[in-house]
Amino acid sequence: MFFLSCNKPAKRRKMASMNISEDLSNTFAIQKIRAIKQRKSSCQERIKSLKKLLEWIKKNQEEISKAIYADFKKPAAEVAITETAYVLMEIKHAIKNLADWMKPKKVPSPIYFMGSKSYIHFEPKGQALIIAPWNFPFNLSVGPLISALAAGCTVCLKPSELTPHTSALIRRMCLECFEKEEVAVFEGDAEMARQLLSFPFDHIFFTGSPGVGKMVMTAAAKHLSSITLELGGKSPVIIDKSYDVKDAVPKVAAGKWINCGQTCIAPDFLFVHESQKEQLITSLIQQIKKMYPARKNSISSNKDYGRIIGQKHLNRLQHLLVDAQTKGAAINFGGEIRKEDNYMEPTIISGMTEEMLLMKEEIFGPILPIITYSKTEDVINYLVQKPKPLALYVFSEDKSCIDQLLQNISAGSMAINDCGIQYLQNNLPFGGTKESGIGKAHGHAGFMAFSNEKSVLKQRKGKTPLNILYPPYDLKTNKIITGILNYLAKN
Repeated sequence: MFFLSCNKPAKRRKMASMNISEDLSNTFAIQKIRAIKQRKSSCQERIKSLKKLLEWIKKNQEEISKAIYADFKKPAAEVAITETAYVLMEIKHAIKNLADWMKPKKVPSPIYFMGSKSYIHFEPKGQALIIAPWNFPFNLSVGPLISALAAGCTVCLKPSELTPHTSALIRRMCLECFEKEEVAVFEGDAEMARQLLSFPFDHIFFTGSPGVGKMVMTAAAKHLSSITLELGGKSPVIIDKSYDVKDAVPKVAAGKWINCGQTCIAPDFLFVHESQKEQLITSLIQQIKKMYPARKNSISSNKDYGRIIGQKHLNRLQHLLVDAQTKGAAINFGGEIRKEDNYMEPTIISGMTEEMLLMKEEIFGPILPIITYSKTEDVINYLVQKPKPLALYVFSEDKSCIDQLLQNISAGSMAINDCGIQYLQNNLPFGGTKESGIGKAHGHAGFMAFSNEKSVLKQRKGKTPLNILYPPYDLKTNKIITGILNYLAKN
């Protein structure tokens, strides 16, 4: 394992950095050789790699759960739902569909290509770099790895340094399942990521914040590497006036407070009609108490509720909360913080204004701001001025209302009458747009992210219709060209 510490003597840090650079260079070199060989890898060879991963995860589910709990006390049930089960589902989906995904895709030929054949051949992009985040440390490391293996790429994977137990487990898993030429794991901090990004990978898959995403994009541009950026943003919930609030509340609450709100597609803030505000807040409080019954007079004793990843993130959330209160917002529920345990209670806050940091920054924590509206148009006018979110959640049974929001508000994904479940549908591409991300992932979309669509055209032997356009451009040829242009202009 490679960890860089700022309190090491300068000489030791320099030596550690040199060792890391040498290891990275060697790994990159041997993966380059392997990547060339894997261009002609068969479906069965790729499935064999996926099955190794599948069997290892099935045998080590308890170890995965323990590692993630050790990092930030994520409950075992949450680990099963959001980490292990999803990854197993993604592997099985890839194994089942890989033969179809790899099959060359025929495309029709225009009349002037009569006699030729055209198709798309899907080849591995080559060497891939995956930089994973801490909030779903197993899922968001292994998910892209599945897609890269399905596409036939070699992989350097850097899990998050903020979840060291899970990162060590991922390293062990890859050592037991793969040769280093195929998959290599590098543990470490931002310096490790910086060094990895200095290499000319063919594709980079990054999940994290928009700020770091810009740095990754800048590094990728130096080598013209293609990228997938899964970022985040302030994903809004809109509850239509005619919708039953009691139906929406359990779905919103689960989407918001699972993983302590540390989810890129978690509801960031909620719009409710002014006539339903009090009912909504009352129902949300009841749902929180139902989901996390207080033990010893505090939710902190409930084992089904996790923790904030670390002090830095907890301090940031506390600052957001204090800023909002100072500027006139009111806490309707929650707000309790215990720094010794990185605990923050599920929190509902209302009376929001534009000046508050809660309305400017992605929250990424268990705080849910409530905003009232009188007309749907007001919600649309507000959201179209903001950065495009990763997800949009609409609770409505009014088709005209749904269509109005669908057509006017741009987002990476949209779920109607639920929260977060679109992520689990691996027949749907997942990803953001502009500020919330670039490129798509999961299932076939993930396979395509790590694949190059090579265009292939096979011409027949002998003369073809296009021969008439070859030089010399005499009078006859010019007349033909003019006729073709006139035809194309009119039809």
